[in-house]
Parts: sequence; structure tokens; C-alpha cells
Amino acid sequence: MIKTIFALPVVEQLTPVLSRRQIDDVEVIVIEHPQVQASVALHGAHLLSWKPEGEAEALWLSDITSFKKGAAIRGGVPICWPWFGPSKEQGLPSHGFARNLPWTLQAHNEDESGVVLTFELQSDDETRKLWPHDFTLYARFKLGKTCEIELEAHGEFETTSALHTYFNVGDIAAVTVNGLGDTFIDKVNNAKEGKLNDGSQTFPDRTDRVYLNPEACSVIEDTALNRAIEVIHHHHSNVVGWNPGPALSVSMGDIPDDGYKTFVCVETACVSEPQTATEEKPSRLGQTIHIVKR
Repeated sequence: MIKTIFALPVVEQLTPVLSRRQIDDVEVIVIEHPQVQASVALHGAHLLSWKPEGEAEALWLSDITSFKKGAAIRGGVPICWPWFGPSKEQGLPSHGFARNLPWTLQAHNEDESGVVLTFELQSDDETRKLWPHDFTLYARFKLGKTCEIELEAHGEFETTSALHTYFNVGDIAAVTVNGLGDTFIDKVNNAKEGKLNDGSQTFPDRTDRVYLNPEACSVIEDTALNRAIEVIHHHHSNVVGWNPGPALSVSMGDIPDDGYKTFVCVETACVSEPQTATEEKPSRLGQTIHIVKR
């Protein structure tokens, strides 16, 4: 799917390294810079791909995901906001509405090291039907040899949120994630609390855990691709680790049956402790991603 995005015809050339393209109902900003190739959908301000020069693609994007209006995109970095997981009210979208709405490209600039993009989402009559608050939400992406993402929310409210990042791996059976701390909530096991004795997580089957005391940096060790991915978390209270495993993967319409084998989600999140935004101080959530060759 990522190759398909870069093969799309150019609708508008914004700068020598930025172009606007279209896939089904979704506009995409494509970055082709000497230091980095990347793409971001305006639908959800959704980072679809990030590939620094000389590296393999860092993110995973489903080959059968939808690019239809109002549907969530499977893969990349979905923005889960203003709530994480199922809504407390029936009928509202899981993981909030920010990932299902069109954002505006507010600003962009580039230099020899890469590109910075800023997207904006504002409350309107439709969002107030789902969540009764006025807000302005920014998503900033600094894309080069590293990938820096920051979510900034202005208004007066409490939220839970996550950067639900899907990382491309060679083989989930050969992946270990370190730096997760010792305690987690196991969503596969009735939300019971569990212990991770050495802070290392493997993925032998379906895994869905909210880590309560994570370190500032999670490290994805990927022996199949002979690399590690460092994920530095900012303004977070939790890290979420997720892989659907074979049974759930088969049941999901937007993931290939064997898709679970080639990704792992390590998510910068605020789940157990909601964040408060005020007019004086916006809430923030961020991550910095770096690839390390082994």
C-alpha cells in the first residue's frame, strides 16, 4: 500500500519536496526529500509512512485498509483522541473521532534535514454532537532521520489519548520490546493487573496491555530486520503494547489474515491518568522515533 501511495498522480505540487495526492476519498501529503520519504493523510492527520534515507520503512500500513470518508485507516500512526478505547457512551466511535475527520494542513516548511508539517482540527457542530467541548487540536510532524510527533490540545477539558503507532517488523515471533516497566493492565485477561518481571515483552499470541510505569524510552528489538527502533515518549502516563495474534487478525476485515506477523504497536498514551487542558495550558502528547541498525 505504501508503494501505491507514492505512485499516485500528483494533484498539486506544493513545494519541490511536498505534493498533494488523492487515494479514494482521502487527500495525502507526500514527502520526497533527500533525507526522508513519508506520507500523511489529511483524514485524521494520519502519518502513513516514514522512511529515512538508507533505512527500511519504519511504519506498517495494511494493504487492505479503507481510504473512505469517515472510516479509520489501519496502520501508520492513528491519533486516538479525545478518548482511548471504547467510549463510555454507546454508539460513539472507538478511540475518539480525531482519526475519522478531515484536518487542515496549516503550515509546512523544509530545510536540508527534513520537513515539518502542522495539521489543525477545530470543534464544530458535528464534533459537539459527539463530545460537548470547544477545542483546537494540532498535530505536528518533524520528519527526517528521526520522526517527531506532537499532539497539542487547546480548550478546557479532560481527555485520554494515544499515538497508536504501528511499527513494521520482519517477524513478530522474533520481536522483543524493552523498557515497558513491571506492571500492566491485561486487556486480553479481563483487565487484570499483571507483572512483567524483566521489562521485556514478546508476542507469542494476542497481546493488548497498558503498561502503568513505563520507562521514557521503549526499544523494539527486531532481529529479522537486524535493527532496533527506539520510541521516546513525551507527556505520557502509559505505553500500550498491541498485536492481534492470528485468531483476531483473521476476523478483522482491514488486516490480511497473516498481517499480524509484520507489525507491532507500541503506543505513547495517556490512559490510566487523563490529561487536563486549560485555556492557559494546552495538553500535549508526543513521541520521537529513531532507527538503530544492529
